[in-house]
Amino acid sequence: MSLSKTEAKKLLERLIFDTDRPHEWIEDIWSLSPTLGEDAAKLVEVFEALIECCPQEKLENLVQFYCREVLES
Repeated sequence: MSLSKTEAKKLLERLIFDTDRPHEWIEDIWSLSPTLGEDAAKLVEVFEALIECCPQEKLENLVQFYCREVLES
């Protein structure tokens, strides 16, 4: 299975944030606690940077591994 970075990012976002988009998740956290909201924003920023700098093959392996884990749970 060959995935583009965009497809891999979307799949990983669904695994991590369920149905929310990352920025909606940040807003939800921010409404509970501004301090935690700042941390959530940093986490999403790092997540997006890692997706951009990670080689496509490694992203595919990561997605396949975690999809298998979810399906086996």
